[in-house]
Parts: sequence; C-alpha cells; structure tokens
Amino acid sequence: MADNAERTSLPELRSGPLITGGVLAGAGLMLVLAGLAVGGAHIFAATRRWVDQMEVPPSQQARQQWARARAAATAGASAWQTAGPAGRSG
Repeated sequence: MADNAERTSLPELRSGPLITGGVLAGAGLMLVLAGLAVGGAHIFAATRRWVDQMEVPPSQQARQQWARARAAATAGASAWQTAGPAGRSG
C-alpha cells in the first residue's frame, strides 16, 4: 500500500535529453532558415536578371494584354447588341 501512495501519474523525465533535443532542434531550425535565405536570395537575383533582360517588361505586357482584352470585350458587346443574343440581325 505504501508503494501506491508514492507513485505519481506523471512520467519521470530527465532534463539532460530534453535540453539536448531542444538545442539540436534549435540548431536544425537555424540551418533551415539559413538555407531558405540563401536559396531565396538566389531565386530573387535570378528573377531580377531575367526581367532586366526582357525586351518588354512584365508591367508593359500586362498593360498591353489589358488593352487587348478591353478591346475584345467592347467588340463582343457591340456585335451582340447589333446582332442580338441569338446571332440574328434584327
């Protein structure tokens, strides 16, 4: 009966392995962050060089495509209003 009174419901943990595990996890996290920083910097620099080598910058291409889409929408709406929804002139 004395054995039951001394037992607790929690596991017995040693601090040494927990501290070692925490230190290793922290070191691993730092390595991951360093790797992401190096890789991200490389991708950013390569993308910047690629954009600089383009004859037409992406912002200008987007403006041109937007103008084409607007013109197509206007032409389509005009044709629809002229011919009617079923394509018959009316």
